[in-house]
Amino acid sequence: MTISCFDQTLAHGISLACRASGPADAPRRALFLHGFPEAAFVWDGVMSALADSVPGLRCVAPNLRGYAGSSAPTELAAYRAKHLVADLAALIDATCGADGATIDLLVAHDWGGGVAWNLAALSPQRVRRLVIINSPHPGALLRELRDNPAQQAASLYMNQLVQPDAATRLAADDFAGLWAILERFGGADWLTPALREQYRAAWRQGLDGALNYYRASPLRPPTGPADTALQQLVLPASVVEVAVPTTVLWGEADHALLTGLLDGLDAWVPGVQVHRLPGASHWIVHERPDWVIARLREVLATL
Repeated sequence: MTISCFDQTLAHGISLACRASGPADAPRRALFLHGFPEAAFVWDGVMSALADSVPGLRCVAPNLRGYAGSSAPTELAAYRAKHLVADLAALIDATCGADGATIDLLVAHDWGGGVAWNLAALSPQRVRRLVIINSPHPGALLRELRDNPAQQAASLYMNQLVQPDAATRLAADDFAGLWAILERFGGADWLTPALREQYRAAWRQGLDGALNYYRASPLRPPTGPADTALQQLVLPASVVEVAVPTTVLWGEADHALLTGLLDGLDAWVPGVQVHRLPGASHWIVHERPDWVIARLREVLATL
């Protein structure tokens, strides 16, 4: 199935550059959300495979707010969770063709997962099935950043990404800093020349919007003993309790997001199904696409 591209202007004025596969009039809809430092193209193979093999399925993947080709407000406040969730709710309406619509399947990785967890908690009626891929539940991330020295150390990169000059540093020497993020945990044999060029094309359109997700979030490791923000942070039940049937896919060799983030998930997400894949890293969608596609087909078969 081929990939089509279009710009979707949402009801509140934000425009998202989208990629899609499957018939435009298909009765079932799936949304795919990317993370940092990626873009919607990372889902092309997954969407094509599902649209080819699952009758009546339309798959859509947007470039999130701040990413290549989508609206990128300059104000930091525009990247707070409530605005990102509003984008997703409006995209579901546009994708399904009705206000207050429900999406059949929401699949999300990394920062896309951060938005998806929030939407599922705040508006469970919007999502029939949720699949999270190597993206921590906010309650678990708060706990691990506050209490687990190993996760604190693994997350120190966040404190670099929030610096004012982060975009300039990451873009230097043909985006050497971004290639290092993709390559340092296993060599990234999946980074073909064609895929590298897709990454470059996205990154050339600017990085500060993507970095603003980190800058706007209170969930980052402490900078020292005097940094008590995490100790004082309380997440209300409305943003951590998820009633939507949820499946979590997790590459256990993720060196940035450790497996301790999976502990106790069922306290916030009753009935959550967790599938672990030893040896796969944070970039599991690239490394093991067949495994990811198979798990998604299993979820779709329950609808």
